[in-house]
Amino acid sequence: MSRPLRIEFAGALYHITSRGDGREAIVLDDVDRRLFLDVISTAAQDCNWIIHADCLMDNHYHLVVETPDGNLAKGMRQLNGIYTQRFNRQHG
Repeated sequence: MSRPLRIEFAGALYHITSRGDGREAIVLDDVDRRLFLDVISTAAQDCNWIIHADCLMDNHYHLVVETPDGNLAKGMRQLNGIYTQRFNRQHG
């Protein structure tokens, strides 16, 4: 059963967390960390997000995001999708 759709509000604050599949690492080295932060920055600019806090761990991350335009799902698709594609391309 899929999870219910998230209700999105303009100007809302969200605590976002995402973990690697099977708790696998999502970053392996400093190159991955830089890539992840670059992808967050791009997603935030594209979606007009305000990032209030971030914490990148080896197998998951936390963000506190404000969404002036109420577009959390769009930004999450961009963030997780682009980072995953680049990580997989780099590490096979």
